[in-house]
Amino acid sequence: MAGVGGRWASRPGRVAAGLVVPLVVLAAWQAAATAGVFTPAQLPAPSAVLAAVAELARRGELWQHVAISGQRVLLGFAAGASAGVLLGAAVGLYPPVRALLAPSVAALRAVPSLAWVPLLVLWLGIAEAPKIVLVAIGAFFPVYTTVATALAHVDQHLVEAGRAYGLRGVALLTRIQLPYAAPAVLAGLRLGLAQGWLFLVAAELIASSMGLGFLLIDSQNTGRTDILLLSILLLALLGKAADALLGLLARNLSGPLAHDPD
Repeated sequence: MAGVGGRWASRPGRVAAGLVVPLVVLAAWQAAATAGVFTPAQLPAPSAVLAAVAELARRGELWQHVAISGQRVLLGFAAGASAGVLLGAAVGLYPPVRALLAPSVAALRAVPSLAWVPLLVLWLGIAEAPKIVLVAIGAFFPVYTTVATALAHVDQHLVEAGRAYGLRGVALLTRIQLPYAAPAVLAGLRLGLAQGWLFLVAAELIASSMGLGFLLIDSQNTGRTDILLLSILLLALLGKAADALLGLLARNLSGPLAHDPD
């Protein structure tokens, strides 16, 4: 049994296990599409989605949609994660700041993504700015929450030991508190990135003519279910790829302390 557990715990074993469900879903999708359970307009076969990939690539549109959505997520995540780290550190390290700000931030966290759209359009217009800001809002809250919680629960014995060695302020933060909280902070960054991709579709409802969110809504309006399914698959694949890259960075930065569940 230990040998079996070891094979599944290895990286190739985990990759193989992770492919089981997608392959089963693909087989069920193909079976449902060809058995007449759904009409082609309701559920195109996987081959129709592949044909949609070729069609969009031939017209030069596919990579434009992917690139613009990736750019929006990257810029929004960078802004939102930076703000989340800074405010989370302030709230986690300083009880007066926590008492002042934490309740208000927690209330704002409950606001649905679409509720921000009218206000952002009113303030920022319909260009790129509101889209990037909405993605930043999505990325901010998971990062803020995990950073604030992790730094608020740093082992006080370690903090006191650091102070006994003369560490104060920035030195204490960088040498004791941040290394202790690093796994949780990195996990928060991954959650923030995933949330940024979730907010992307809402962001691309704002007068967009490019991007995967636009492609998703436009394909619904034009009855192109093959392109609609393709948009969903691309969002899933790009989100997973971005998370994997950030997970690799997390392992390199924190070594054995960072745990990658995927």
